Amino acid sequence: MTTDTAGQWLDRIRALALPPHVKIMNVCGGHERSITMAGLRSALPDNIELVPGPGCPVCICPEEDIFEAIQLSLHEDIILVAYGDMLRVPVNVPRCDARTLEEARTKGADVRPVSSPQEAARIARENADKPIIFFAAGFETTTAPTAALLVEGVPDNLFILLSGRLTWPAVAMLLESDSPGFDALVAPGHVSTIMGPEEWEFVVERHGIPAAVAGFTPESLLAAMYSTLRQLIEGQRFLDNCYPEVVRPGGNRTAQRQLRKTMDITGANWRGVGVIPDSGFTLNSDYQVHDARREFPSYADDARKRAGEMPPGCDCASVVLGKIYPNECRLFGVACQPRHPIGPCMVSDEGACRIWWSGGMREPVVKPKCLQATA
Repeated sequence: MTTDTAGQWLDRIRALALPPHVKIMNVCGGHERSITMAGLRSALPDNIELVPGPGCPVCICPEEDIFEAIQLSLHEDIILVAYGDMLRVPVNVPRCDARTLEEARTKGADVRPVSSPQEAARIARENADKPIIFFAAGFETTTAPTAALLVEGVPDNLFILLSGRLTWPAVAMLLESDSPGFDALVAPGHVSTIMGPEEWEFVVERHGIPAAVAGFTPESLLAAMYSTLRQLIEGQRFLDNCYPEVVRPGGNRTAQRQLRKTMDITGANWRGVGVIPDSGFTLNSDYQVHDARREFPSYADDARKRAGEMPPGCDCASVVLGKIYPNECRLFGVACQPRHPIGPCMVSDEGACRIWWSGGMREPVVKPKCLQATA
């Protein structure tokens, strides 16, 4: 654990003989929030570019899963529970239809926000006369508690609509593409707490790119950036752990055992991105009795698996992949704002667009033609 201040880390970074331009990707939405709210981009030298990456589970949850949750809530005598941000993620349907779980609730659906799997189980116990569907979207950090709940035992009337994803395959996909878009990686702290920092060794070993695990303070993030910059300058490549007070070698082995006991890993769709191999969790055969898709199979609509599709004009997929900044989206700050989000990246406080808006960066890079004409 570093005891140095953010100012000291900034001085060290400024003293480095930096290359003309360096792109560092931070995978985690929590990292992006800390970077933006602390003003780290403006504090760092101009030749260091920080790129937000695919670390928002709300942003990449496939449209067909959200649509399925909406349809279940509207057409079945159930209670549907989900993490709060998921209630506001829109899907592409006609205006007269419910676009979000929140809108489904206004049409009479019993949709309730929860903050943990244990809360979903409590609601199931209190309503034993009807099915409770837990729409469980998230990365390893939130999927592990769902696995723990299943291992401990859940009420018979609780069903899981699982939309869990692993983080590292998305980064692997970027690195294996023709244009990865970054020179160094700040790896996610919370995911590494569960899965172990070793999960990110492939970045260094297979691709020769410096990597460091970071926490969520400016000090930890700057320490990780300093580590990757020194690796680049000195020609070294290794995975550094700049969050040792929480991230330990091997990760949380109990959580990993529970994930293996309850779930299989499969290829999975990421909204706007497509199917990424080995990136999704599904309930295994021992726990399929609690699988909402098995209990209500008619709502698993394959026709809605439209890889690459976002709402018209929405560039969230490019934002998620670090190809553009949020304010380079055509809709950012104009049609798409937190009160009326069009794309998923404007919904969650881990979405890059929402973070940038909340951080005061509200002007789009290029104004729409209709605004340019009247300026």
